[in-house]
Amino acid sequence: MDSSSGSHFNNQPSPKMMPPRQQVKSGVLHTSLSLVPPPDAFGSPNVQERGPNSDQVRESPTESASSRDTWPDPLIVSKQMEREKQKEPENNFAENSVTRHISRLDKMSLRDICSERVDIIAEKMHHLPYEFLDNLKNQLRVLIEGTSGDQIKEEYIFLQKMVMGRGDLTEKVLTMAHRGQLELLVAVKTGIQAFLHPTVSLSQASLIEIFLYKRCRNIACGSQIPADDCTCEICSKRNGFCNLCMCVICTKFDFEVNTCRWIGCDACSHWTHTDCAIRNGQIGVGPVKSGGMLFRCRACMRTSELFGWVKDVFNQCAPLWDRESLIKELDCVRRIFHRSNENRGRNLYLKCEELVEKLKSGSTEAVACKAILSFFQEGEMETPKTEEGGVMAPQEAFNRIADVVHEAIKKMEMVENEKARMVKKARLALEACDEDLKDKNRELAALNLERQKKKQQVDELQSIVRLKQAEAEMFDLKASEARREAERLQRISLANAQKEDDYASRYLKQRLHEAEAEKQYLFQKIRLQEEGSSRDTGPAEPSQMIMYNKIQDLLKKI
Repeated sequence: MDSSSGSHFNNQPSPKMMPPRQQVKSGVLHTSLSLVPPPDAFGSPNVQERGPNSDQVRESPTESASSRDTWPDPLIVSKQMEREKQKEPENNFAENSVTRHISRLDKMSLRDICSERVDIIAEKMHHLPYEFLDNLKNQLRVLIEGTSGDQIKEEYIFLQKMVMGRGDLTEKVLTMAHRGQLELLVAVKTGIQAFLHPTVSLSQASLIEIFLYKRCRNIACGSQIPADDCTCEICSKRNGFCNLCMCVICTKFDFEVNTCRWIGCDACSHWTHTDCAIRNGQIGVGPVKSGGMLFRCRACMRTSELFGWVKDVFNQCAPLWDRESLIKELDCVRRIFHRSNENRGRNLYLKCEELVEKLKSGSTEAVACKAILSFFQEGEMETPKTEEGGVMAPQEAFNRIADVVHEAIKKMEMVENEKARMVKKARLALEACDEDLKDKNRELAALNLERQKKKQQVDELQSIVRLKQAEAEMFDLKASEARREAERLQRISLANAQKEDDYASRYLKQRLHEAEAEKQYLFQKIRLQEEGSSRDTGPAEPSQMIMYNKIQDLLKKI
């Protein structure tokens, strides 16, 4: 037991505690998703296992499954990051600067998404296949889990610092982001794998509000923060803390309900892990006169009495616990009352220790449950005694009864207020669901309109294709007809050319025969003239000589 749990709280009254922590919403996710707080919420990143009454039995107060740190020490991580920056200077960048360059589309990495401008990445991601986006999500899941070594954890912390150091990620800028890009950015910043799960479907507006710390990162809660318009110092920091589902000390959340491992303050309605309260001295011994165990809320610094609260939790929830859960609850109560100076608190501590041993040795949970409930009933049935050991005076007994009645009335009012808060929260959840439904309906209407436009465009394209096909068939038919006509004209042309050649050859032959006949005629005539001139032996006349020369020239030409 931590020595700080022995602190004395003497300054404040001890009102009754809140009823057991109830389920914030109906189960939305399976309990296999890992959840962690943001890195700037009171400390370094921590992985938080969720699930009602976690199965891991704590062997020491510092090993609480609700508040255990599983990430490396921030000093060691910072030194490792400095060494990495010295080895790889090209990875250095100013915290508030945004890189303008983007790598090739087929080599887009998580570092690109965390460092590049939102609009550029969104435009690129619209052309990426779904398989590539799923691959990026699987890579980020491995980094968040951090089970593959320190290098994987360092890479995730590096990405988280990238996102946390950017000053350009405003609501206006994030509205331009691709949905997958926004899911990756929210998962990197919060360290919660649930945002990468395919069955988780949050609206883009809700993802932006979670990224900007305007909505609780617990998907099962999803309240606007600060919840219930709380103005306390913790909620007013606006670092993502939700007083409805997160621990005031470690800022983590889980889904354990109906348990003593969460303590609620009835004054400010903030919740604290019992283990965190023990380790940080928020549970201690009350004034010397009472010696009972008190819880001091870190949010409002008011104290509350623990014995009655434990009794109420066991009376309401013990019959619902299984064996492992009962052992954990008894062990938690044993550690709460370990340093109690009050008789009933000390007896409760011894009783819980005894029942834990019996359960571990084989006793049934029904017997142990009956024993602890009988212990609380016997404490109620004890006869009130004065400090001297005698019977109380009637007036004092009446005053005690009046106090009990007032306490019961306060308890009923507290339950009524709790119910009113639950109703208010249910109404807000219903309104949120209605808004999401309206968004989905608008998206559906837009998709239907787009589908109709696409269908109309497809019909127009099909009609154009049919028209072009008809034109092609018509032109094909005309081309065939023109081809046949050309062949016919070519045949006619060839026939005409052959006829012309025949006519020309016949004409030339005829002219040749006529020329030959004329030649023979002229030769005979010349011979006759020569014979006649030789008989006359007289000189030839000039006219006859001219005629004779002409005939010779003509014969030479022929």
